[in-house]
Amino acid sequence: MDEREIRGLVADVKGGTLSRRSFIQKMAAVGITAPIASQILAWNDVAMANAALQYKPTKAGGGGALKILLWQAPTLLNPHFASGTKDQIASRIFFEPLAGWDKEGNLFPQLAAEIPSKANGGLSADGTTVIWKLKPGVKWHDGKPFTADDVVFTWEYAADPATAAYTTGSYTNIKVEKIDDLTVKVIFKDPTPFWADPFVGVAGMIIPKHHFGDYKGAKSREAPGNLKPVGTGPYKFVDFKPGDILTGTRNEDYHVKNQPHFDTLEAKGGGDAVSAARAVLQTGEYDYAWNMQVEDEILKRMETGGRGKVVAVPGGDIEFIILNTTDPWTEVDGERSSVKTKHPTLSDPKVREALNLLIDRDSIQKFIYGRGGTATASFVNEPKQFKSPKLKYEFNIDKANKILDDAGWKKGADGIREKDGKKLKYVFQTSINAPRQKTQAIIKQACQRVGIDLELKSVTASVYFSSDVANPDTYTKLYCDMEMYTTTQPQPDPERFLNQLVSWEIANKENKWLGRNVSRYSDPEADKAYKAAQKEFDPAKRAALLIRVNEIFCEANILLPILSRTVVGASANNLEADISGWEVTTWNLAAWYRT
Repeated sequence: MDEREIRGLVADVKGGTLSRRSFIQKMAAVGITAPIASQILAWNDVAMANAALQYKPTKAGGGGALKILLWQAPTLLNPHFASGTKDQIASRIFFEPLAGWDKEGNLFPQLAAEIPSKANGGLSADGTTVIWKLKPGVKWHDGKPFTADDVVFTWEYAADPATAAYTTGSYTNIKVEKIDDLTVKVIFKDPTPFWADPFVGVAGMIIPKHHFGDYKGAKSREAPGNLKPVGTGPYKFVDFKPGDILTGTRNEDYHVKNQPHFDTLEAKGGGDAVSAARAVLQTGEYDYAWNMQVEDEILKRMETGGRGKVVAVPGGDIEFIILNTTDPWTEVDGERSSVKTKHPTLSDPKVREALNLLIDRDSIQKFIYGRGGTATASFVNEPKQFKSPKLKYEFNIDKANKILDDAGWKKGADGIREKDGKKLKYVFQTSINAPRQKTQAIIKQACQRVGIDLELKSVTASVYFSSDVANPDTYTKLYCDMEMYTTTQPQPDPERFLNQLVSWEIANKENKWLGRNVSRYSDPEADKAYKAAQKEFDPAKRAALLIRVNEIFCEANILLPILSRTVVGASANNLEADISGWEVTTWNLAAWYRT
């Protein structure tokens, strides 16, 4: 389908002769998924659809306690330091962005009065400015009014390099101006096709100027609000024990009528995914458990108890391995895995190529994850038009052996390959979780058959995914040879997701290891393609540029994708939870209710 045909269909929608649903179905038939089809309509002045969940309660409160399990326990509550999904989920209970993404990929207004469009004057014709109108009458939890000053301050806070915010990539190359108390203008340096990044979704949560104003920049880590949040969300902060339990109470002044339904909130951390699943599906002790990284056969057995159900939502998350091309065992200027160093063996592309052939993705999917994931060789898998058709995976021990033989890596007396006195011995780390440990074991066994020795390391999830700059075991430090985890794609567009593959996002001591490029690998071609995509309005050309960024890292075998992950949770049978695969679990927590 060419651009002329798409424009014709858009005209039919605007003229009323084609329904929005039919347009999206026609787009899907040619590989353009619902989220992107919705954005095409929005850019052409067709309003986005309402959120998918129908909210039935006729008054706020009365729902009793909502009990959630986050077995990877949150450790902080500042969304702009939340490099781990667990901390993003916890922060979103209290803080809100201007808009979020529903399960269909529609932008849904939260602190905004409406979604900007050309029709309402919010989007400029040249793609350089966005005007957001803020929802009137919104109050912070301490009773102070929410205004444009808070939005402008959030930009200044996140964009300041000294703050070392995890979200800085969304704010560095823009300017934000206050038009009046309830209107702000976002100004982009260049025409920007994907404008819905600053102040939207995971990276977009607004923080109060009157609580964080004295803690911008170098003092950012000292703010009391990092652990005791004052937000605009549906629940007010009560107590937080990092790594353990978080409690809240209903915000009686919440800005959405008849919401929230529940009177109190408890988010319990710690334990493991299996016990979390059991507490919802079998015992009914909790209402919802996040991230059911549990073998699918176990989940199926638990579901027979009848207390709860597994909820699987498609999204763009990816379980993958990073190979370290820097030296994790040598310290330079106070940091290991420095870009000033070179890994003694993984800098050899042939070694990386062999390792990629030693991942039995099909078995990992079939025997471990089931509904929880699909084997893949691509870092980006959703929406489909952004997935590379070139990237293929293969499990081939004989081929890996030949590659290493030809590259001069010979087996020593101990059976481990070596060259120039350097052995193929690696520390392979991930978080403590049964499916991940089983995946590690499968890969270790295959590596042994070609003369590669893996030392398996597992780190408590609350430590592994924390943002503690003093902790050497966080995944962003990459103080090992290779590591595995899931990274979330928080938007139905992979642009921000792929900024973890650009040179200016490399995690290091200077940015407190909150840069999104954990691999430390960079390629000028990837940087160039990414910057070009940020300015490209032609959907096909833009997709091709972003696909190329993905391919560069996968073809270099820096990133070894394993599974395209489904967002899997465990829910009580009587809970209606609005879960989106393009957002964190708590993105629309106010709309959850019990039937």
